[in-house]
Amino acid sequence: MGNFKLKTDPQVATVFANYPDFVRDKMQHLRNLVIETAEETEGVTLLEETLKWGEPSFVTKTGSTLRMDWKEKAPDQYAMYFQCTSRLVDTFRLVFDHKFQYEGKRAIVFQLNQKVPELELKECIKAALTYHQVKGLITLGI
Repeated sequence: MGNFKLKTDPQVATVFANYPDFVRDKMQHLRNLVIETAEETEGVTLLEETLKWGEPSFVTKTGSTLRMDWKEKAPDQYAMYFQCTSRLVDTFRLVFDHKFQYEGKRAIVFQLNQKVPELELKECIKAALTYHQVKGLITLGI
């Protein structure tokens, strides 16, 4: 575990600072789950936290880019985005069904007042962070 490294673009902190108070903790919680999952995942040695399309994004050598954001036009929800060309969201629907609310092939959506199913979400995050290694597996190693 000692060789895990998190590399953060300072601009990410600015984006978090600019979220409204009522959503910042929720976004920070998602961010912590991604970092924690990366630390616990074998083969993930570097997690890069950066901005893509102005959204906090996470990149690993073994994975598919993961993004998260809250948008003013849908103030009562926030989401974690996955590459829509991947099989990630389809697989999450298959494995976790109604545990999550989804948006097409690209996102898991959370309501501000909902409790995030952490264990299941960490499985989803892990599948994204290791996507290139698990994409041949029927349920992506979940």
